This record gives sequence, structure tokens and C-alpha cells, in this order.
Amino acid sequence: MTDNTKQTGLDRKLISLKEDYEVRDWTKSLNCTEEELRAAVKAVGNSAEKVREYLAKK
Repeated sequence: MTDNTKQTGLDRKLISLKEDYEVRDWTKSLNCTEEELRAAVKAVGNSAEKVREYLAKK
């Protein structure tokens, strides 16, 4: 995911697990643990929408 502040649209649609601050922000936003987030991304990919759906079913 880009750190370019002018391209924030993708930051809200795609989950990156490469940066600690992004993992922290996504876990807070999705109200899940880091382990749950990593498992969800592994299961359905890095689409924020798909990860939300996956976590909602659990």
C-alpha cells in the first residue's frame, strides 16, 4: 500500500499488513486482534470490504 498522502483512496479499500501502524489502525477500525486480522486477510485477501464481511461472520 502506498504511503503517498495524495492517494488515500486505496488505503481505505485495501489492507496492508506490512506496516505496524497500518495493522494497528485496521485492528482498531475493525475491532479485532492482529491475529484475527491476519487470518482474515489470508482467508479472503486484502480487500477491506471482504475482510469486514469475513470478520462479521465469526
